[in-house]
Amino acid sequence: MSEQFRTSTADGAVIEYGIVRRALLGALAAGSLTRDEICDAHPELVRAATHLGRRSGESCPVCSEAELREVTYVFGARLPSGGTCPSTRGELLKLERREEPVQCYAVEVCVACHFHHLARKWSAGGRRARSATKAKA
Repeated sequence: MSEQFRTSTADGAVIEYGIVRRALLGALAAGSLTRDEICDAHPELVRAATHLGRRSGESCPVCSEAELREVTYVFGARLPSGGTCPSTRGELLKLERREEPVQCYAVEVCVACHFHHLARKWSAGGRRARSATKAKA
């Protein structure tokens, strides 16, 4: 994934799901899972990956036909119930700097075979509220 889009304002840990991804692909290689079981991305996720996703620089580990795309979803107060998908680093940083806390999820998607996997998640936002709480203590 392009380093330029990674979060820089995450509060604490960024949870990476690489180990889970390797286990999933290992189960596919061992025959414990079928391709249909892991290549089942929702049509809206594939659409978001096609139109808003950023190139990852990595080919799909399942089909090798297309480059994986990464889609970031941000959920929080006063955002649409289905979250929002920032398409630029500036949009993501603006959402991460909100007064209200937000949860961010980066999903990798293959638009060819519909493989998808949660790559990482992190929390951001809520800066002023936390500063005010610390000042009272």
